[in-house]
Amino acid sequence: MIPKIHPAGTPFIALFAAAGIALTLWLGVTGFWLGAILLGWCIYFFRDPVRVTPSREGLIVSPADGMVVAVASVTPDDDLGLGTETRTRISVFLNVFDVHVNRVPVTGVVVHTHYRPGKFVNAALDKASVDNERAAVALEIAAGLPRAGQRIGFVQIAGLIARRIICNAKVGDRFRTGERYGLIRFGSRTDIYLPPGLEPLVVVGQRMIGGETVLADCLSSESKRQGEAQ
Repeated sequence: MIPKIHPAGTPFIALFAAAGIALTLWLGVTGFWLGAILLGWCIYFFRDPVRVTPSREGLIVSPADGMVVAVASVTPDDDLGLGTETRTRISVFLNVFDVHVNRVPVTGVVVHTHYRPGKFVNAALDKASVDNERAAVALEIAAGLPRAGQRIGFVQIAGLIARRIICNAKVGDRFRTGERYGLIRFGSRTDIYLPPGLEPLVVVGQRMIGGETVLADCLSSESKRQGEAQ
C-alpha cells in the first residue's frame, strides 16, 4: 500500500525520480537500483501516516516521532512566549528514518509564534535547543480542559541535515490534540515545554510516536518517572 505523502514532499520526490532516470541513463542497471533506493527513501521520509490520538481530556501527547534525548528543568527563553517560570522541557530527536510531520500536543489556541534563524549543529546535542534555527509555538490550553488557560510550548528545531522548518500554526489558530501543524526536513529535534509544575511521564531513551505517545497527564499527581533499558 502506498503511504499518504505530505504535500511538502512532492517536489523532492519529483527531483529524486528525475535523478533516478539520470542515474539509469548514466550507469545502466546499477544506476536504476541506486535511483530506486533513493526514491524509495524519499517517499518513506515524507510519509504522513494516520495516528490514533488518545481522546481523554488532560492528556498531552508527543508532537513528534523519535527518541527522548533529554528531560530537563529549564527557564524558557524570552522569545518562546512562555514567561520566566521554570518548566520541564522534553527533547525528542528525529533521525532521517522517523516520520517528520509534527502534531499539536493538546487542544487549545495559538497565542504566540516566533521564528529564529540559527546554526545547524547536531540536533541530538543539548545546545541545539539554544543555538539552532527554530520555530516556536505557544498554545493556551482550551477552556474547560484541565489546566485551562495555561500555556504549553513546542519548538521545531533544525538539525545537522535539516535545513527547512515548515510551521503552519499562526496566532489565533485553534487546534485539537494530535492535529498536524508542520514538518521539518530532514533530521531534526522537537522540544516540548510543559505547563509549570507538570511532571513528565516519559524518560530519556524512550521512543515516541507523534500524536499518540502520552508525554504528561494534567490530571495526574504522579512524580517524575524513572526508567531503565532492558
